[in-house]
Amino acid sequence: MWGLKHIAAGLLLAAATTTTVLAGDYALVIHGGAGTILKKNMTPEKEAAYRAKLTKAMQAGETILAAGGSSLDAVVATIQVMEESPLFNAGKGAVFTHEGNNEMDASIMDGRDLNAGAVASVMHIKSPIALAREVMENSPHVMLSGRGAEEFAGTRGIELMNPSYFATEKRLQQLRNALAKEQAPLLDHDGNNKDETKKTSLWNDPIDPENKFGTVGAVALDKSGNIAAGTSTGGMTNKRWKRIGDSPIIGAGTYADNNSCGVSATGHGEYFIRASVAYAICSMMEFKGISLAEAADAIVMQKLVKMGGDGGIVSLDKDGNIAMTFNTEGMYRGYIKEGHAPVTAIYKNGE
Repeated sequence: MWGLKHIAAGLLLAAATTTTVLAGDYALVIHGGAGTILKKNMTPEKEAAYRAKLTKAMQAGETILAAGGSSLDAVVATIQVMEESPLFNAGKGAVFTHEGNNEMDASIMDGRDLNAGAVASVMHIKSPIALAREVMENSPHVMLSGRGAEEFAGTRGIELMNPSYFATEKRLQQLRNALAKEQAPLLDHDGNNKDETKKTSLWNDPIDPENKFGTVGAVALDKSGNIAAGTSTGGMTNKRWKRIGDSPIIGAGTYADNNSCGVSATGHGEYFIRASVAYAICSMMEFKGISLAEAADAIVMQKLVKMGGDGGIVSLDKDGNIAMTFNTEGMYRGYIKEGHAPVTAIYKNGE
């Protein structure tokens, strides 16, 4: 249970990790998952690997933005770098379902006209974020799932992969551990288990000591002032019955509106769906006239905490203000802005 001390610490962090970009400049902010990410559990080599991949992802997006490209292109390029890395729970390295499959979800939204696209429970799509964009731009729908989404992918020339491409031994071992413990919650995602014995054993699992939410996401503001946001995930370890979380749900895991802000979320999806986290932050800005940091704090540090939901968001507003707000021990995150080197952080203290 989060007390006042934890909430205060989170609020300080949110303030410390909010920056401002001059109007007209481009900006990009990303996340690679939030959760129990502690420095004591991280080797220098592993930390360096995460920071390098976050930086590479941001540089892919910045290359597009610096050349005057669109925020949509930047978001897709950024997320694809992380989808192709086994460090994250998205694309290659996605977690396993109860049945031993990798089922992936993704969504993207264009802040210019509120157009959006999403896919859920796809098993052969190399880049779920690319397919989500195809749904947005080349179908009359917002969300496609399973076989239907993959059939549509075939009509659009989206690359399909053998399921073995997504599998990693680390994720398979996580599933084995979860099955052995007869625990349905995600090794990456649970943080609210009422059974303290299970909670302790889960958080100290030697296979994944960070106990992180590995979902990836990005929000970009281009030189034309357009905002786009996207999110991609493998969901929950040991999930059953085609469970779908917040990542492909517009308004929960992803939202973008040029009139307010763009948001990409990572966390315990059921809570993010119930709180409509991404939309709530943008709507508070638009209708209450408060700042991005204030809106993010109100939803992530107050509403979600009261509900018992763990996780965080990255976001930026129409003026280029950036907020990276989370109520967990850490979140893989970073941002880049015109004329400045990329900044990465992992832990609660801003490091």
